[in-house]
Amino acid sequence: MFSSRLRAAAPLAAAVIVVGSSGLSHAQNSLPLAQPRAANLARMRAELLNGGLGAYRADQCMYVTGAEECLVSTTNEGFRFQFRGGAPGWQQLSPAEPTLETEVIISRDGDRILSVPYNGPLRHPRQP
Repeated sequence: MFSSRLRAAAPLAAAVIVVGSSGLSHAQNSLPLAQPRAANLARMRAELLNGGLGAYRADQCMYVTGAEECLVSTTNEGFRFQFRGGAPGWQQLSPAEPTLETEVIISRDGDRILSVPYNGPLRHPRQP
C-alpha cells in the first residue's frame, strides 16, 4: 500500500520541482548576483561602525534581498547604498526615529567595501 502511494505522488513532486526552478531562474535574472552580497556587506559594515547589533539596526530595506530601496546607484565603480539606522527598535516607534545615516560603496562583484563616504547623524530627509 505504501509503494502505491509513493508512485502516485512521484509525478506531482516532479511537477513542483519544475515549477519551482522556473520561478527561481526568473528571480535570478531580475537581480544581479552580486547585489545581494553587496547589500549584506554594506549592512554589516554599518553594524560594525555603529556598535554592533546590540546597539544598532539598519533600515528594514537593508534586510530585503538586494536592498533595492536603499540602493542609490549602480555604476561601473560599484553599488552605492544609502540608508538610515538607529538603536534596536527604532523602526517600531511611531513615528520611526532613526538617528544615523550611512552611505557605503561596494565593488561591482559585491566582494569588497570600496569606501564609506558617510556614517553619522542624519544629513537630510529621506527622498520618496
